[in-house]
Amino acid sequence: MIDFAVNGTLMRGLELNVNLQKVGAVFVREDRTAPLYRLWSINDRHPAMLRVSADGQAIALEIWSITADALGTILQSEPAGLSIGKIVLADGQEVLGVLGEPFLCEGQREITSYGGWRAYTGSAK
Repeated sequence: MIDFAVNGTLMRGLELNVNLQKVGAVFVREDRTAPLYRLWSINDRHPAMLRVSADGQAIALEIWSITADALGTILQSEPAGLSIGKIVLADGQEVLGVLGEPFLCEGQREITSYGGWRAYTGSAK
């Protein structure tokens, strides 16, 4: 099993969480990244998180346990511009997770200051 970090619509209770459930993924815990990331809202449909070299912040996410085969299935169902990469957690552990490609964030609203997708979508925007 692989620890897999999600920071947007794959999280519990959100629109695409059913994709994790369909492949038998198991929720492990809520967590945060190390302060190395920035977050953008992509047309208010889903977030894109990028690792940055300066001015990063901690971003809220969830850790799920998933098989390698299921990970491939999840990646194929993610929107274009999202990919799987290594994410550094607050405790320094590295896990696989969903990251955005830089082109995806161009011209989009940066929402890093909210600290995560749930906080952003729960705000007045």
